[in-house]
Amino acid sequence: MQTLDEDGTVDPWRRRARRARRQMPLWQELPLLLVVAFCLAVLIRTFLLQAFFIPSGSMEDTLLIGDRVLVNKVVYDVRDPVRGEVVVFRGTDRWAPQVDEQPAPGFTGKLTRTVGDLVGVSRPGEKDFIKRVIGLPGDRVKCCDSQGRVTVNGTPLNEPYVVRDSPLELPPNPGECRSRRFDEVVVPPGQIFVMGDHRLVSQDARCQGPVPIDNVVGRAFMVVWPSSRWNPLSVPSTFDDVSGPAGASSGAPPIRPTPQGGVLLLLPLVAALRGSRAFRTVTSGPAT
Repeated sequence: MQTLDEDGTVDPWRRRARRARRQMPLWQELPLLLVVAFCLAVLIRTFLLQAFFIPSGSMEDTLLIGDRVLVNKVVYDVRDPVRGEVVVFRGTDRWAPQVDEQPAPGFTGKLTRTVGDLVGVSRPGEKDFIKRVIGLPGDRVKCCDSQGRVTVNGTPLNEPYVVRDSPLELPPNPGECRSRRFDEVVVPPGQIFVMGDHRLVSQDARCQGPVPIDNVVGRAFMVVWPSSRWNPLSVPSTFDDVSGPAGASSGAPPIRPTPQGGVLLLLPLVAALRGSRAFRTVTSGPAT
């Protein structure tokens, strides 16, 4: 008597393949799982998420040298940047590199760089920057008011994330970012005005100009390494009272995006891994 398959047909080859999959030993399944995980990581890094290494102190104390941050690379395909978000972008020709990019020596070096990019341990390119969005297209940004604060569309900003500011006594100089003061800038269409949180050392839009939105790689939404600094990069309430630029409609409340949205991009990968017998065998512990 023959046994029918689930679809009601007799297919010994299918039955044999299914039995072979069920009987695949762990030492064979684990390398296959690693290959699949690597391919998924490449796809995620290319289209969804990328880890970035922080090489300088221009964003202290929000980001410290050696931190690794996760960047959502698809968020700005569906909406525009929001004031207060921390973004990674490619600097224009006016932006002086803050790190020296060393060319990878040969195939081995390129492979090491690729793997390092996947896990966020490689140093960024010389034109990769990370700053906070201060002004959007049409915004009027300047410093300072009578209390030494940056203003956006006439509204002064109370910025608790700025721990070390530039000196107030130096006169404004468009060619350098040493002074806290700078003349009013009207952000051009399709561009954003960005500044570092450590204003004393940050080279940013004060002296290097606004950045095209098309140059933005994505939004940094979480510090993932070291583990002691694991925390989301939320949008501060600093900009809640800032109105839109003159002539813009202002009927809707300000957008307050949450960093948890970026974490949702990881759920398909986690679900795929949890479905693997190798994953369950290696990582599962006793329930308590």
